[in-house]
Amino acid sequence: MTDPSPKQRLDKWLWHARFFKTRTLAAKVVSGGHVRVNGTKAAKPSHSVSQGDVLTFPQARRIRVVEIAALGDRRGPAAEAQALYIDRTEPETPVPNAPGFDGKGRPSKRDRRNLDLSRRTALED
Repeated sequence: MTDPSPKQRLDKWLWHARFFKTRTLAAKVVSGGHVRVNGTKAAKPSHSVSQGDVLTFPQARRIRVVEIAALGDRRGPAAEAQALYIDRTEPETPVPNAPGFDGKGRPSKRDRRNLDLSRRTALED
């Protein structure tokens, strides 16, 4: 008997959903053991995923948690890619006293010193 639900390769779905720039990069992350499907590590890029599966993986400096809403046929525009998943990632908390651009150009030495000091005290807390 065959399973009636459609399936797709994990690396291909991550690439279609535009989480990684290339399919090769998606495959490297999966084979490195950094992707979990429904809480279990996916060992191979060819791991089959289907609608309703929950993926957990690192992207940049965040841990992303997404639920697969649909399987993609192609790597389309960003709006089409965002329709493939439901983002369950917790919103990032803003860093207190984060410097912002206020049109003054590069920070002075005093500003950089104060910024380094505030970062050090934030890490110690």
